[in-house]
Amino acid sequence: MAEGVLYCVATPIGNLEDMTARAKRILAEVDKVYAEDTRVARSLFAHFGIQNTLASLHDHNEAGRVAGIRAELEQGMQLALVSDAGTPLISDPGYKLVHALGQEGHRIVPVPGVSAVIAALSVAGLPTDRFVFEGFLPAKPAARRKALEGLRDESRTLVFYESSHRIADMLADLAVAFGADRQVVMLRELTKLYESIYRGSAGDLVAQMSADPNMSRGEFVVAAGGSKGVGLELHAALSADSVLAVLLEELPVKQAAAIAARLTGLPKNQLYKQALAKGS
Repeated sequence: MAEGVLYCVATPIGNLEDMTARAKRILAEVDKVYAEDTRVARSLFAHFGIQNTLASLHDHNEAGRVAGIRAELEQGMQLALVSDAGTPLISDPGYKLVHALGQEGHRIVPVPGVSAVIAALSVAGLPTDRFVFEGFLPAKPAARRKALEGLRDESRTLVFYESSHRIADMLADLAVAFGADRQVVMLRELTKLYESIYRGSAGDLVAQMSADPNMSRGEFVVAAGGSKGVGLELHAALSADSVLAVLLEELPVKQAAAIAARLTGLPKNQLYKQALAKGS
């Protein structure tokens, strides 16, 4: 009997030309493909003319799928695992399955391709010899702020994923936790039609996003430079004047004062008066 194999196959994150020849061949040749969303996989298969059996494997059914997939591998079946986009298991389902099968000695083969975190780092212009991938931060504001505070003094480049409806709040919270002058690169819609890369300080990007709602549309990778060891004392002494100066270049006084209050923790009324004084 042939040895059963599970292939973890990377698929494009946007541009379908990024699909590798090996990925197309494996997905066509295996006995069955497990997909995070079979509708997404079916659309991908139709584009490349792939015909194969599809079954779902997502966060809600993964644990229950392990026994059945184990049995299929023991029968010598060739299987593949794909996520909706990118490399399986990277902020996507599959960990429970791969962990269990790996512990049991089953053969698991990577079919590499696109990964949004690696694609982002390749163009971010931040140090990449050492980096930390944090995936998606907590959705709830308090938990997100706590997580960012815990990462404030991390010296390695930090990489996050974020969604359109949380990106503005995430950037504002990052600016508070890391300081408005921390270097940030925000990558939107990587490999897609409206791919955009925004570079600057955290405070700059918060101001730009407040002035341009279109910046918050799409899917995001956010890369932040590591801490330079400034320490908590200097961070706490973040200059309200420097924050206001940046914000007033792009925004009206009232809006600049409101955002500066979020970034510095100082009273909005006080910052509004400072902003008026700077403009007079």
